[in-house]
Amino acid sequence: MNPLLTPFDTAPFSKIKNEHFKPAFVQAMKDARAEIDTITQNTASPTYENTIEALEFSGQQLDRISSVFFNLNSAETNSEIQQIAQEVSPLLSEFSNDITLNETLFNRIKVVYEEIERETLTPEQETLLDKKYKSFSRNGANLSDDKKNRLREIDASLAQLKLKFGENILAETNLFEMLLTDEKEVDGLPDGAKEAAMQLAKSKEKDGWMFTLDYPSYVPFMKYAKNRELRKKMSLAFGSKGFHKNELDNQENVLQIAKLRHERAQLLGYDTHAHFVLEERMAETPDKVLSFLRELLDKAKPAAHREFQELENFAKKTDGIAQLEKWDGAYYSEKLKQQLFKLDDEKLKPYFQLENVIDGVFRVAEKLFGLRFKEVDHIEKYHTEVKTYEISDNTGSLVAIFYADFHPRAGKRGGAWMTSFKSQYMKDGINVRPHISNVCNFTKPTASKPSLLTFNEVTTLFHEFGHGLHGILANTTYPSLSGTSVYWDFVELPSQVMENWCYEKEALELFATHYKTGEVIPMELVAKIKASSTFQEGMATLRQLSFSFLDMAWHGTDPSNITDVKAYEQKAFEGTSLFPDTPETCMSTAFAHIFQGGYASGYYSYKWAEVLDADAFAYFKEQGIFNKEVATKFKEHVLSKGGTENPMVLYKRFRGAEPKVEALLERAGLLSDLDKSA
Repeated sequence: MNPLLTPFDTAPFSKIKNEHFKPAFVQAMKDARAEIDTITQNTASPTYENTIEALEFSGQQLDRISSVFFNLNSAETNSEIQQIAQEVSPLLSEFSNDITLNETLFNRIKVVYEEIERETLTPEQETLLDKKYKSFSRNGANLSDDKKNRLREIDASLAQLKLKFGENILAETNLFEMLLTDEKEVDGLPDGAKEAAMQLAKSKEKDGWMFTLDYPSYVPFMKYAKNRELRKKMSLAFGSKGFHKNELDNQENVLQIAKLRHERAQLLGYDTHAHFVLEERMAETPDKVLSFLRELLDKAKPAAHREFQELENFAKKTDGIAQLEKWDGAYYSEKLKQQLFKLDDEKLKPYFQLENVIDGVFRVAEKLFGLRFKEVDHIEKYHTEVKTYEISDNTGSLVAIFYADFHPRAGKRGGAWMTSFKSQYMKDGINVRPHISNVCNFTKPTASKPSLLTFNEVTTLFHEFGHGLHGILANTTYPSLSGTSVYWDFVELPSQVMENWCYEKEALELFATHYKTGEVIPMELVAKIKASSTFQEGMATLRQLSFSFLDMAWHGTDPSNITDVKAYEQKAFEGTSLFPDTPETCMSTAFAHIFQGGYASGYYSYKWAEVLDADAFAYFKEQGIFNKEVATKFKEHVLSKGGTENPMVLYKRFRGAEPKVEALLERAGLLSDLDKSA
């Protein structure tokens, strides 16, 4: 019996074998097609219930299988799973097209869309109706047969190209190892980083210190290693992923993805892929996005250039560096930060033991939203490092199942993300609760130390847990509108707003205790954390904006004539570059957010959501960071509502007004005195 085809609640990882996946996908697609046939062959007139709701709740088994498989392909993959992904992705793309290009089904939806009396619908029902209609009209339902066939070809190609893009990055990451055997070569590195590197080398039966491109290895090396040539080696390796003109090269994948997306948008009647995407975003149009980005650029650029000049002067004065390069940035920034604020990440890390930070984010969630977290061992895991929790409310009722996976492995892609194994929805009077997962890549414990986080890793954990809360507290009727199923430029609000608690004394006192002594983090360190929070904010803003401009360059114009990925990228970076270019590196060939993930035409949403989060947290600050009334409003009008209504409507219901960009500029220290008085 295939465990994926037997109804299950939590994923039965111990019973699932790789050979179960493809047959399960094939059968689930067959069953889902039968459910669609039931809708299209219904002789009764189309209604909301027999067409829109029936479609919404079709294919649920296929959704569960997909969530299990693709989550494993991100967090615990191998060559066999990657091969299965290459085989099933075109099948899933074809299946999706079979639905969106089904004329009979679309005609039934169209009848409901055009004839139903809107006042009989709840806001959520109206949103679902609009979403279902647009999912067809925006994906080729009105096209001629020949154009529909071309759309199918494009979608199948894109599915495989995006997978290949991600596989190449993972392979490049895993291929690079730097083994150092002379202790002078690790000079400057903290003891914890050296111990972790020695432990990694030992695990591969080698003597010395081994460094990789995984963040817990790469970031400390770039921040602390005194040896400039070795920093350069690491930097060039990290920046050249997918850019080696070998079998793992991503340049052609980038060009093909961009060109196929553009052709697809044109087929559907849109100027560019960005025009297609942004129609369903708060920002609405590429012009509005670019206007927003340029406004921030105007505010950030003077500060960024001042900060960079300060960094250049510091590096020259400290070590006689004539030309600051990319591999110098993190190293001298950390040294300058220590000098200005007497704040060293290594002095902070003992106060941020991973287990304590996890407990801290849970306690913050308890104080704000009344949640209780209980670690359990009866829920199956896909890896021994995964922790599992049952989350309940004040009455003891189950709110969600939560998976947490915190350390890097060979089969796990880099970065940090939130995902779900099961969506929340209501059906037949039952509120089906979600299964949510947070996946990160934090420093592993060593023989002598537990996992101690940098402050940046602490904010990452809070960030991903904010996404988690969006899923955990979901309370909608329909699964496709639940949790993080919101406009992409709204999805980062819950995650980014949670980061703010990391800077607050009241919150830090809950969990920031020294792993050896139990001493609460000294308040002078908290003051320094807050004081340093805007350190080099101009440079950081410019960096984020550069990624957003690159995204819009690939997706907001016609890429048909682009032949040189690197040259095109350099042009997009004009106006945001601070460091000299390195010809050996290329951002686009490893820009997984936009070429593998869902951020194409949407990278700007990080800054967009920062405006929302700065404005939202200002409300908490006014009333108290654990104010129950404000927290309840945020829970009821934002976190629980998912995508049931327009996000600006939801935000205004929470805040009472639209967000102001000044809230972000003020928090970032980018408001001039003139701006403040205006």
